[in-house]
Amino acid sequence: MSGSPAVIMRLVASSFTVAERAGAIVRKVLHSGELGIVEKTGANDLQTLADRLAQRSICASLSRRFPKITIIGEEEIPDEEIKEDIIESGLSQEILLKRCPEEYSDLKEEELVVWVDPLDGTKEYTEGLLDNVTVLIGIAHGGRAIAGVIHQPFYNYELGAGAALGRTLWGMPGLGAFGFELREVPGDRRVVTTTRSHSNKLVTDCVDAMEPHEVVRVGGAGNKIIQLVEGRASAYVFASPGCKKWDTCATEAILRAVGGKLTDVHGNAYCYDANIKHMNSAGVLATLRNHEYYVSRVPQSVLQALKSG
Repeated sequence: MSGSPAVIMRLVASSFTVAERAGAIVRKVLHSGELGIVEKTGANDLQTLADRLAQRSICASLSRRFPKITIIGEEEIPDEEIKEDIIESGLSQEILLKRCPEEYSDLKEEELVVWVDPLDGTKEYTEGLLDNVTVLIGIAHGGRAIAGVIHQPFYNYELGAGAALGRTLWGMPGLGAFGFELREVPGDRRVVTTTRSHSNKLVTDCVDAMEPHEVVRVGGAGNKIIQLVEGRASAYVFASPGCKKWDTCATEAILRAVGGKLTDVHGNAYCYDANIKHMNSAGVLATLRNHEYYVSRVPQSVLQALKSG
């Protein structure tokens, strides 16, 4: 084996710096005051100039360094000439120094699929709920999420002017997760996090069936997984087909890296192959511990409404 880092480690190291560049773009658009908001399918499904610019930056930067990978981004944006000032060519040296898990050491570029959500929590972004906003880059191989990067562009924004903004979490099953301190909700409490803006009867029935001591309603899939790994929630429960693969690939990888689990409401794993449908049509159930308990509590009405597969 050569002394150069494995392809997957270089891709994660690049995704780390690329996500941070996208975060800087997201902040710059907000500070400009010109968000360029358009509705995609309705008032709860928005796209902004930040979504568009961040996705161009991520996809162009990664494809330039890794021309054989498959990249699937959330936003449908027309092809146009890429400006050099949005290209990020850096690599996280900290990640390059990590030991690559043996099972991933020989993976080839063309075997990898990258799922990109350039701005997760767009509605919250437009409403000023900036702690809900993340940039998500997930890497899959053989249908499984094997690495993920979550960047929070506005981390620390509530500290006011002069605060250093932003942080980046990343992880790989078999290696670990980094950029945060893992905490758990005390074992005798069930705290469920769920959607703040996409609720319906199925969603509320499923949350209620978990018999939670507390329900935390926040925006963004990336943000909800952060609630789990930092001890502010014990389960993320979303009994609705609204979530997509670019919402869950990065987040599942980080969750699995710390022993957690993300499935549909039936307890079945999602597949992240390039040719798979984008919608997570059987909802999302994510936990740090005791996944089987939460699967067992899903009502029959929810299981029948949200068919797996």
